Amino acid sequence: MKASAYLLSAALFLTACGGPARAKRPAAEPQPAPAEYTYRIRAVYPHSRTAYTQGLFYADGLLWEGTGQHGESVLRTTDLETGRSRVVARLPRSEFGEGIALLGGEVFQLTWQSNTAHVWDAATGRKLREHRYPGEGWGLTTDGRKLYMSDGTANIYTVDPASFRREKTTTVTFEGRPVNYLNELEWIEGKIWANVYTTDQVVILDPATGRVEGVVDLTGLLPDQEATETTDVLNGIAYDADAKRIFLTGKNWPKLYEIEIIRK
Repeated sequence: MKASAYLLSAALFLTACGGPARAKRPAAEPQPAPAEYTYRIRAVYPHSRTAYTQGLFYADGLLWEGTGQHGESVLRTTDLETGRSRVVARLPRSEFGEGIALLGGEVFQLTWQSNTAHVWDAATGRKLREHRYPGEGWGLTTDGRKLYMSDGTANIYTVDPASFRREKTTTVTFEGRPVNYLNELEWIEGKIWANVYTTDQVVILDPATGRVEGVVDLTGLLPDQEATETTDVLNGIAYDADAKRIFLTGKNWPKLYEIEIIRK
């Protein structure tokens, strides 16, 4: 088994077991194997150990972050160089914040099990409206026109930002098998990057087909000596499109990393 296939085995296992037998289908045309990447750290920035990172994006010189946990879920901005943060909005104590995305001067923020997406004015933090949706909310990103949403399964939903109606469902697959636990999302150069929850891997996928085209192995990104009993998993991808910078962090991590990926 390839290294990347092994690293993703936990996410694939739940969809590979327990289902009814299916009739064989004609063999599909062979596709290129997903590329495998490691990484190089280019810069390190401070990050709050108390931030349970659920959503991340970079815009206009600021890092925007949506955090989770009941009673602690906020939308905030951070200056990368100083680490100084400003809370833009707070969610109700009953809600658990999830993914965020900026589109048309509005910040969309999902909630985990409250079936609610909050929409904030990016300039003022004023609540503009909210939308309801079925199921759970996990990750969120945008291509500048539509929103793309994950719910912890292998599906990514294309969402109309005005109505929040789901227009399309795309199943993400690795060598033909669905990839579960898709979490935080980021649109980078026409592809969607997705954290795979509970792993140190990010998958790079084609948003049109859902096919995983690359796997980034981020094992060891946060050194063991930086971890505490509250440190949780890798989660949070942001992209500076102007400077081509990729940022990564995790839940309750003390650092945010700027990386470049290197093909194995």
